[in-house]
Amino acid sequence: MVTAAQPATTSTFSPLTTWDGWQQFVDTPHAPAGDAGDQEWTLEQREDYHARFVVLKTPAMDTISTAVRRLLLLNRGQQGGARRGLIISGPATTGKTTAMQQLGRTVELADRRRHPNQDGRLPVLFITVPPSSTPKMLISEFARFLGLPALERMNQIQITNAVCELLCEMSTQLVLVDDVHLMDTRSRAGAETSDQLKYLGERIPATFVYSGIDVETSPLLTGVRGSQLAGRFKIVRNQPLRYGSGADQQIWHDLVHSMDSALRLRRHRPGTLVTHAAYLHARTGGRMGSLSHLIREAALVSLLDGTEKITKKLLEQIELDTAAEQRARAPHRRRMPSQRQP
Repeated sequence: MVTAAQPATTSTFSPLTTWDGWQQFVDTPHAPAGDAGDQEWTLEQREDYHARFVVLKTPAMDTISTAVRRLLLLNRGQQGGARRGLIISGPATTGKTTAMQQLGRTVELADRRRHPNQDGRLPVLFITVPPSSTPKMLISEFARFLGLPALERMNQIQITNAVCELLCEMSTQLVLVDDVHLMDTRSRAGAETSDQLKYLGERIPATFVYSGIDVETSPLLTGVRGSQLAGRFKIVRNQPLRYGSGADQQIWHDLVHSMDSALRLRRHRPGTLVTHAAYLHARTGGRMGSLSHLIREAALVSLLDGTEKITKKLLEQIELDTAAEQRARAPHRRRMPSQRQP
């Protein structure tokens, strides 16, 4: 029997790609939203609240959650062979990793409710693909999450067998693998890493969910290996939110309204963010990561300078990620009139 290191009881920060970090993430609820006028709610506490802020549920997150629930049921009775999985694909900063992590948290909490007082279970595992990954580097990420000791004295086969044995013993249902676009199957190492991941999917009776940037156009889905992966996985596109039709605008306005309602700034006028919804979409390109960054930083700046309100002037002063700033500054191409044929 293989044993893993038990989660630590200290409050030291650990990444989500470790058992300790993942348990901290699952166990830590969002900070309660107190009354902005509560004098006992200190400035530091309100800074912490706005730094974490809220996780908004987008239509793509609902689609991903529904798809995974169905796959968990579909794969439950699969004893071997090709289990079905899901790939979350889309541009950067559209919330793919956030959607994956929230999905894992929901599945783990549901499993705890179904199996109370069973400490030996590990329903969800979360890792990221290392840059320039090799098969041993990939399986070592699994082992590191589990806290398996003495990895330097084990070869790839030994680590793989130990990981598969332990995950089977711990009834792991969901394996989340982020940044799969880093596997370049045109290289030998990338191809072998892809093969290793496929092998793990056959050894571990769990549903695998991958996430990456524009996976459908990456080398991961090309060639023989890519065709095998495409035959087992469906793709959900996590696109930037649009602002074209009335329905698109309503979705965006609802999300912005939710963020506005969650603010706890003592001089902020409710509904201000919604009046700037079109501007917020233009600044962020409909990307949830950029929107979250913009609102959280503006809230923190207003707390630090004592104004305690978000205005358009303040929003314009916030520098976003380079990609968002370049998109916002890009001039709109004017459609040239078509020339009439003589």
